[in-house]
Amino acid sequence: MGVKGKPPDSTVAVIGLGYAGLPLALEFVRAGVRVIGLDVDSEKIRQLKDGGCYLKHVSVPDLAGLVQQGRFRPATDFSELREAEGIIICVPTPVTESLEPDLQFVVSSSQTISRYLERGQLIVLESTTYPGTTEEVVLPILEESGLRCPKGQQPRQPAGDFYLAFSPERIDPGNRRFALADIPKIIGGVNAASAERAKRLYSRVFKKVVVVSTTQTAEMAKLLENIYRAVNVALVNELKIICRRMGIDIWEVIEAAATKPFGFAPFYPGPGLGGHCIPIDPFYLAWKVRQHGMTTRFIELAGEINTAMADHVVQSIGEALKASGKELEQAKILILGVAYKKDIDDTRESPALRIMHLLKERGAAVAYNDPHVPQLPRTRRYDFSGLASVPLERVGDYDCVVIVTDHSSYDFGQIVKEARLIVDTRNATQGLPHSAGKVVSA
Repeated sequence: MGVKGKPPDSTVAVIGLGYAGLPLALEFVRAGVRVIGLDVDSEKIRQLKDGGCYLKHVSVPDLAGLVQQGRFRPATDFSELREAEGIIICVPTPVTESLEPDLQFVVSSSQTISRYLERGQLIVLESTTYPGTTEEVVLPILEESGLRCPKGQQPRQPAGDFYLAFSPERIDPGNRRFALADIPKIIGGVNAASAERAKRLYSRVFKKVVVVSTTQTAEMAKLLENIYRAVNVALVNELKIICRRMGIDIWEVIEAAATKPFGFAPFYPGPGLGGHCIPIDPFYLAWKVRQHGMTTRFIELAGEINTAMADHVVQSIGEALKASGKELEQAKILILGVAYKKDIDDTRESPALRIMHLLKERGAAVAYNDPHVPQLPRTRRYDFSGLASVPLERVGDYDCVVIVTDHSSYDFGQIVKEARLIVDTRNATQGLPHSAGKVVSA
């Protein structure tokens, strides 16, 4: 049953229209579901109502028509939650300065839902978090409404007044190989009825839905996915430094190892990890595990290695400049790419920002070019507000060009030809003409 006799899932509300929430909302619209898109950022809502999109990697040529037809309704009025049969929470889950979970957005969203909660509604948390969040944090807040959702997985157990589940987002911004609907959707319910209800909702969009036994299992599965990547990237980052000292090409090593058809998956080194998930999520588990009297030494070590890569890059820049007769403190340096990965405009936790910060601390004059980021936003850690992307034609004006993000639009052959000195963190210049003696790998 839906809310007030409506057909189940005829209307879905998505809270948080960022890199995860907006693409998901639009997938539901394409599947024929009416969507209310809610966000506290009035500027985002204004753009969407006008048919514009602030996420460059999300292409919606018919967005204005969808809004005009009422199939997609962007709003800041959260009382509209009452109209939805399903409510999906897609808000940020950052960490504090002391690397502890910051659930303020999850908590405030849950409190808002609780004020408008209707009998029969399904609530799904998609934000990445530590195991236990859905049942220990979200559920008690929702039950402040006076409605109940009993915990338990017995098939014949009463469903309660509302349904609650966790289903981690698995979006990869800029990845054109896997469409959102093609990525299997994991679901864990507070009870069996909630899991079934969530499965029915997500089956409207996703080709495959994987139901696990509990919300904690689903929460841990997402952490495992991100920790797996963080640990393996840390391994190759450490090997990169070792290989450089030994005069070995780490990229050639990886390609050779990758010829093995079993037991090996290639990961590639870089200037450090970026994005909202992989640099942050491992610390959610580390914090939770400490509550059980244990430590996650392996995971925390990986985080330390990946964070330290920015320092390694700056050291490499200093050494390369010194070898060319220039001191870092007197150098003009151009950073190529400030997005955390290629071909997107997302700068969250980008290693480029830390590299720029460290270079400025050392006295260098720092500029950047990024075709996807015309102006740097202010972040929680760094304030580069007002700094704008400089024209790529000015590559030759700088003492050193640092390749941090290898956007597809960059003509690295031309960049190598025009630059005085290049520090390459992505192996983007491998084998290019004119690179010998001019390019340093970092």
